[in-house]
Amino acid sequence: MKQIDRFKIVTVSFCLFLAALASLPSAKADEWNKKTTVTFSAPVEVPGVRAQTLPAGTYIFKLADSLADRNIVQIFSEDGTHVFTTILAVPNYRLKATDKTVMTFRERAEGQPEAIRAWFYPGAQWGQEFVYPKEKAIELAKLTNEPVPAVAELPTEPAALKEVPVVAVTPTGEEVPVAQAVEAPPVETASAAAPANPAPMPKTASQIPLVALLGLLSLGAGLCVWAFSRRTA
Repeated sequence: MKQIDRFKIVTVSFCLFLAALASLPSAKADEWNKKTTVTFSAPVEVPGVRAQTLPAGTYIFKLADSLADRNIVQIFSEDGTHVFTTILAVPNYRLKATDKTVMTFRERAEGQPEAIRAWFYPGAQWGQEFVYPKEKAIELAKLTNEPVPAVAELPTEPAALKEVPVVAVTPTGEEVPVAQAVEAPPVETASAAAPANPAPMPKTASQIPLVALLGLLSLGAGLCVWAFSRRTA
């Protein structure tokens, strides 16, 4: 067999390997960091480091840290180049997931922008309940007549958010366990639906052995064909 034929065999084997690799289900980054594009038709108040009122427009929400026992959410500009705020959140549960992004808001006094309350990613029963500074949380609690997750004082650096103690405050300013401000899962599914970290981890590592196996199989097939061709040449 000519040398060019052997080269074709190896080339075809390598192409088969690449085709198999391309067909593998890739881990979606959006499913890990819950990247979501949201458009607000009116100004919205957001808490966190650099808390502010966002004007009407389009923004990107992403989980910045899914390894902690609570989540850190960042709000970016539409093009993803600017971080408006970094928000501390606690897990909240909803009985029925939807196939669309859900944003909930807290009531505000007339003429003031709505205050964002929680963010639920499509298909997820666990969402992010946003935490407000205590003074603002008491104000919101009075308007809604229900406890609001709060921190006594927000740090100036986003990295320190994970260490801040979180409570809930009532309309009278009393501190209560944060569990009183968020929805708990049903009792019968609590053990399965309330993991310490509800956000899924990336699944790219689990595909590495499969990729390696496909590569070895493709290479082995090419070598076998090449060896057989030498014996029959």
